[in-house]
Amino acid sequence: MKLYEKLSHVGFLKNSYAFKFLFVAFIGIHIPLIGLLFFVLYGSKAISADTILIVALILTLVATGATLLFLKRLIKPIEVASKALHMYRKNRIVPSLPYSFSDEVGLLMRNIQDSITENENFITEKQDLVYLLSHDLRNFVGNSKLGASLILEEEPSEAITELAQLILESTEQQYIYIENFIKLLKEQDQIIEKKSKNETIQLFAVFAVVSKQLNQLLSHKNIKLDLSIEVEKAILDIDKILLTRVLVNLINNAIKFSFPDNEIKVRVYVQDDRLIFKISDKGLGFDQMQSQELFRKFSKMSKLGTANEPSTGIGLYLCKKIIEKHDGQILAESEGINKGATFSIIFKKS
Repeated sequence: MKLYEKLSHVGFLKNSYAFKFLFVAFIGIHIPLIGLLFFVLYGSKAISADTILIVALILTLVATGATLLFLKRLIKPIEVASKALHMYRKNRIVPSLPYSFSDEVGLLMRNIQDSITENENFITEKQDLVYLLSHDLRNFVGNSKLGASLILEEEPSEAITELAQLILESTEQQYIYIENFIKLLKEQDQIIEKKSKNETIQLFAVFAVVSKQLNQLLSHKNIKLDLSIEVEKAILDIDKILLTRVLVNLINNAIKFSFPDNEIKVRVYVQDDRLIFKISDKGLGFDQMQSQELFRKFSKMSKLGTANEPSTGIGLYLCKKIIEKHDGQILAESEGINKGATFSIIFKKS
């Protein structure tokens, strides 16, 4: 940035990045000519043509190298602006770009800084508004639910009982929806706030935590978890807590849609330069043509599990957001309804 800053103090270069670029190129082009003129004028009178040619070539090469170096330094502010935008998109790090430059690149940096700041303010205001509305809606629903419960306690007539029961069921569904909506917002915030970094993850330790969290659910449906971990550890661009959360979610999903007395297979292995997690069950399955619909928010494919377990419709959506944010890929495969499903997480191995 130093070369750019110095040139920005030159009057005729101040307001144009193109002029800065052309000025450096112009000087670089003419250095060999100026150097050669000085060499001929002030050098020995008996200078051979070969000597002049060699000097011209040397000056040209030196000037070309110096010009390229200065041009590289001159594009530094563009690199800084690009990196700032990338870091904000990837890790939500708000940059601090300069406002003092008046050329095209200065305008670019100002616009990036202003856009990011405005976006942050918008996100904050939106979250505050949504949380406020969600909180108030939850109270309103709670009041309706409480009123319906009090009516039922009074043992009213059959018609009123039926209406009160309908209100109670309706408010229960609304309450669950609002809770899931708030959970989705909080989970999204946590995903955004997590900073990406390469971390060595001990996979046996991760699956020990996963198994412990799911043990009760597995026992309840008498489902066996068959683990095949062929990789001891891996360097991944994901926090181990987030990876554990995704694995718990996917295996929990497999348990939910598996029939009792069944088996879920989990395999972790390396293929070419990819680390692959595969979770396979023999449960309800799905139509492969609708596989992308599974990962949508509040998916229409959301349904009860084999033991009537409820589904929020946001678990797979959050898994996809987490994995893709950390340069991974998540896939869903099934041979059809009641033919089981396989979910795969794929990372490039470091």
